[in-house]
Amino acid sequence: MKLRSVGKLPAILVCLLALAVGGPVMAQKAAQPAQATAQNGAQAGQKSGQSAQPAQSAQTPSQPAGKPVTEGEKPAAADTTPDAAAPAATATQPAQNAPAPAQDAAQAEATPPAENQTAEQLAKAGEELNRLTDQVAKAKDDDIVLADLKVQVDALAKQIIGVSVSTRPRLDEIKARLTELGDPPGEGQPAEADIVTAERKRLMAERGAINALTGEAEGLSVQATKLSNAITATRRALFSNTLLKNTEVSTGMFDDALTATADETRVLSRSVSSWLSFAWNYKRVPLLTALFLSLLAALVFLSGSRRLFRPLIEHDITDEEPSYFRRLSVAFWSTLIPTIASAAFAVSSFLFLRGFNVLRSDIAPIIAITLAVAVVVFFVTRLAQAVLSPRDSRWRLVRVSDRGARMLMIAIFAMALVNGLDYLFGGVSEALGSPVVLTVVKSYIASIVIGLIIMASAWIKPTLRKDESFDAHGRAWPKVVSFALLAIGASLIIAAVSGYVGLARFIATQIIITGAIMVTMYIGILTGRAVAKQGAFGETSAGRYLERRYNLEQVALDQIGLAAGLSIYALVFVFFIPLILLQWNFQIADIESWAYRMVTEIKIGSITISLVGIFAGILFFALGYVVTRFVQRWIDGNIMARSRVDAGVRNSIRTGIGYTGVGLAGLIGLSAAGIDLSNLALVAGALSLGVGFGLQNIVSNFVSGLILLVERPFKVGDWIVSGTTEGFVKRISVRATEIETFQHQSIMMPNSLLINASVGNWTHRNKLGRSEIAITVTYASDPRRIMALLSEIAAAHPMVLKNPSPSVGFTAFGDERMTFELRIYVADVLTGGGVRNDLRISIYERFRDEGIGAPFPVKIEDVPVEDQTGIESHHPEEVGEPKGATSAEERAAAKSAASDKKTASAAPLDEEREVEGASNRRATGRRSNPNR
Repeated sequence: MKLRSVGKLPAILVCLLALAVGGPVMAQKAAQPAQATAQNGAQAGQKSGQSAQPAQSAQTPSQPAGKPVTEGEKPAAADTTPDAAAPAATATQPAQNAPAPAQDAAQAEATPPAENQTAEQLAKAGEELNRLTDQVAKAKDDDIVLADLKVQVDALAKQIIGVSVSTRPRLDEIKARLTELGDPPGEGQPAEADIVTAERKRLMAERGAINALTGEAEGLSVQATKLSNAITATRRALFSNTLLKNTEVSTGMFDDALTATADETRVLSRSVSSWLSFAWNYKRVPLLTALFLSLLAALVFLSGSRRLFRPLIEHDITDEEPSYFRRLSVAFWSTLIPTIASAAFAVSSFLFLRGFNVLRSDIAPIIAITLAVAVVVFFVTRLAQAVLSPRDSRWRLVRVSDRGARMLMIAIFAMALVNGLDYLFGGVSEALGSPVVLTVVKSYIASIVIGLIIMASAWIKPTLRKDESFDAHGRAWPKVVSFALLAIGASLIIAAVSGYVGLARFIATQIIITGAIMVTMYIGILTGRAVAKQGAFGETSAGRYLERRYNLEQVALDQIGLAAGLSIYALVFVFFIPLILLQWNFQIADIESWAYRMVTEIKIGSITISLVGIFAGILFFALGYVVTRFVQRWIDGNIMARSRVDAGVRNSIRTGIGYTGVGLAGLIGLSAAGIDLSNLALVAGALSLGVGFGLQNIVSNFVSGLILLVERPFKVGDWIVSGTTEGFVKRISVRATEIETFQHQSIMMPNSLLINASVGNWTHRNKLGRSEIAITVTYASDPRRIMALLSEIAAAHPMVLKNPSPSVGFTAFGDERMTFELRIYVADVLTGGGVRNDLRISIYERFRDEGIGAPFPVKIEDVPVEDQTGIESHHPEEVGEPKGATSAEERAAAKSAASDKKTASAAPLDEEREVEGASNRRATGRRSNPNR
């Protein structure tokens, strides 16, 4: 049994290097160094033989080349051939009683090529199933090979089902034709034509043959499913047995390990020295070339990544108080980018050495595992530095003291180094064929050391109060954390001492590597959330650059920030989830199979969704939309513009082309996404039937809602007017639109009314609006002076726009008064009421100071001449007239003020009441302009 099948290095780099060395065999060796030398030799030969065998199913006409196949139990090929031949022979018998031409035709169609092809495919599938069954039996102790075989078995099961499904159209045709021919005539009925009888017999024989092939396919599919389940059970048992295998710990084991260590050291020294001597004497030029290219790769990947991504990975020393978002971003990218660069350098260096044929078969695994361990230790160390920042507390993500950060950094690095050295020594032992006891002792020592380091971490005092500085001495962990650290460390030591070395090493690896991966994922998720936060992307260096370069507004920057946050989420899950799965003993073949299923066949009940198909459909729709817009502009600008076509006709043609193109693009996109358009036909038929039974209004509102959502004549938040309804749009659904009036009353207006009636939108393109204020004065006033004062008052208000500029109009001559109208523009029509209110107060105060009469209508009564007086009033509460007024007018005004003060001091209308009661005033005709 293999001790280290559960202890694979987490990085994909390990698997890539192992595959480069020797395929799946060496990947298993790099991850499982605790195997006997005899087992290594036997299994390596077996695996290499298995990997060299091509998939026979690729030869079948219906299966793509190179696609893996599945397996079931062992139906002999001889069993399928008679089944296929017997129906063919039976199918020729009914044609013997037919006339010569019909008999020849029946014989020609006795064995259709499609049935022969199906029989051949099933026969080859059965042979492939037998081969895979034998391979599973031979590789029952090799998890990597079993994972690859499971993928092939699942693929073969799908192929078999596809062969069975391909016969259904022909079977449906046969059933339809037999229905047309009808049943054979009964006793006493007239005999039918011989050609009809022959055709019925031929069709029935062909139907029987197809049913036999379908039954055979179902049997093979069941066998393949059983084999796939058996592989899964075998792998699960193999994993459990490896974890729970108990090794007897004794002094003799350590004595044997010491002897094996001395022997391994001599063998390793001899192998390395002989390889270096051979490479330098006989392959000096390839060796130097590979080393030069490796150094060049280091320059490109490491130095290039630092230069290219310097703003993302380096601390800004000028930033005294970096924001939390900035610290998160630097921690995430300073961990991810250098790790990817170092992994790329390691892979390229190994490939250069291997490509120039410098490595020997015994040295290649040692070089591969050394590079892999170096990258993993670098990743863990880089992450710890990014999170703890022991040298610069400004960039620290956790609130710990400077001394605590340094101590934690040392502990994390020590655990990563011990874990990496254990893997390195195990890989060396595996490559040199050392005894299993040596690997057991190494893992035993590593587990105890890591357990002691974890327990020692419980006595570190890193925590701080909120009011303490980072250079303080620090306080002990909370009791829960201390107890957890002690328990984890003690469990590792107890498991190793009890003989469960594999379990101890598995737990230690998950603590170090999986913990580091999950911490990086958490930092990445926090970074994506911070980038996607509203207004956050504009504060970044990239956001400021885009704002300067492309003059982007805050809305566009927020949208880019949201896309960047989602991209970081996708990067985190796509990159780190496979690493965690590899840590937990899943193979690359498993991950590839799951990824293929996720993007090709997500099943929800009886519905199968393909992400690839959906993306293809979206791509085709976008392409069709772009082509439609191009055709619209080209026809409008090149054909119709030169033909002097009327503007209305041009607009109609342009709109028709747009709807047609978008409709076709939608149909093409749906077809590319794999959606059956016949289902849409059924839905359309059901809707048509419903419309005929009284759903006209519902369908009308539904279609109208779709039109409103697509054309967007108004949107949520707009101020609209339709008939006697006026208010703000709160919600647009496919049946009705919710409008909230100024009295805060919600009105559900059917969409068909908004489509068929005129709708005014005060905020359609923008919120710019015009407001009017009417002013009346006596004929004693100077019109030019009045207009100048009104323009001056409007220009002084901060919310009145300068462009368009305010204007004053002399609108009417009354019986006793002149009427002027002040027209202003405001940036937000919703604020027009407050602006008009401010302007009326300013007009009143200015006219009062200027000695001009009240700027509002006044009721003047005729009085006898003997009652007229020359009293003149300038009090704001009384209606005073300018000094230049005639004596008769003055006496009439004074008399009117004395007799009826309320009538003479009529106040202007309240503007807010005018806005809230807009609908009633429009109904009674008292509002000349909706915006006044």
